[in-house]
Amino acid sequence: MSDFRQQALDYHEFPKPGKIGIALTTEAATVNDLALAYSPGVAEPVREIAADPNLAYRYTAKGNMVAVISNGTAILGLGNLGPLASKPVMEGKALLFKRFAGLDSIDIEVKHRTTEEFINTVANIADTFGGINLEDIKAPECFEIERELIKRCKIPVFHDDQHGTAIVTAAGMLNALEIQGKDISKARFVCMGAGAAAIACMELLIKCGAQRERIYMIDRQGVIHTRREELTEHKALFANNTDKRTLEDVLDGADAFLGLSGPDVLPPEALKLMADNPVVFACSNPDPEIKPELAHEVRKDLIMATGRSDYPNQVNNVLCFPFIFRGALDVRASEINDEMKVAAVEALRSVSKEEVPEEVLIASQSSSLSFGKDYIIPKPMDPRLCKRIATAVANAAITSGVAKLDSLPEDYLNDF
Repeated sequence: MSDFRQQALDYHEFPKPGKIGIALTTEAATVNDLALAYSPGVAEPVREIAADPNLAYRYTAKGNMVAVISNGTAILGLGNLGPLASKPVMEGKALLFKRFAGLDSIDIEVKHRTTEEFINTVANIADTFGGINLEDIKAPECFEIERELIKRCKIPVFHDDQHGTAIVTAAGMLNALEIQGKDISKARFVCMGAGAAAIACMELLIKCGAQRERIYMIDRQGVIHTRREELTEHKALFANNTDKRTLEDVLDGADAFLGLSGPDVLPPEALKLMADNPVVFACSNPDPEIKPELAHEVRKDLIMATGRSDYPNQVNNVLCFPFIFRGALDVRASEINDEMKVAAVEALRSVSKEEVPEEVLIASQSSSLSFGKDYIIPKPMDPRLCKRIATAVANAAITSGVAKLDSLPEDYLNDF
């Protein structure tokens, strides 16, 4: 057994099994405390909430609670291993919510026979929480699940594998294109992979200025084009009217490559075909579509990002999802809409352009960091992210009309 594997297993087993627990937030030391906490005192907030359900935000933990929910059908890069096997990942997401945004979170793993059954289960428990983070659910079912839950729930429902990935990718991509002197509206994109994350990434890039007709998406059958039959509704949105059929065809002269597919599928010879000053996001984990050392060897002029922490420019969902929920819950948003996602993109990319605090350099074990080819997105330990992104998301929710509160306090998130 490798040292790292044993470290990972020990981390999850000791000092207590798992990564999360429940802590009391109020006094429970005396008989009077217990009388207030439970019977008879608890009857008072019960009556208040029965009369006005919005008071659940005042008298319970609902407004600071996120459910992380999965059916285990697409766990990391491991595939469909079932609900229970997904529990360590869901506990990990709960840990990240608490660590980075102060949000309480509980993981829920759902066993079901049909998609409708999963949807019904989640919808029926949704009012317990302030928001729902869907995780590790395979495509195309994840599209229907999220769509139907957004319709049926009065709280934000967010499939992080889609939208968290898309927000961080868009922020990094916009900054990389800017550094390379490229206009997103004129750039030509190649997206290798056509799953939930890939489709969400390209849709958000379109909202940020990319042109749909200048995007070429590739799945296991090759280039997705208008003469292909039996395309899913989501793949059909990226069916390009083209005679190009291979990766090499579409990479010739392309400005940007986004990989959300598998390891070592971008040959060095194909990378050589890209336009001057290309951008390559090879985000397959743990092994990227092309190894950074190899990519830099054949293209000295490129900007490279991966999903790994041991290379510069890590595309990591933790850069956004805790803070998006923080902002959404703090104004009691009913959903996380496109305006909120774009606001998160702009907030995230703006932090990259500012001077990096000393504490971030220490945490990231870096001697220096400044906006440029090796620093297009912030480091996960950057303390500025919570306040900056949460505030942008909250204000976008207010402006777009999906928030129940109409303002944030002046000292909002001063502790972050």
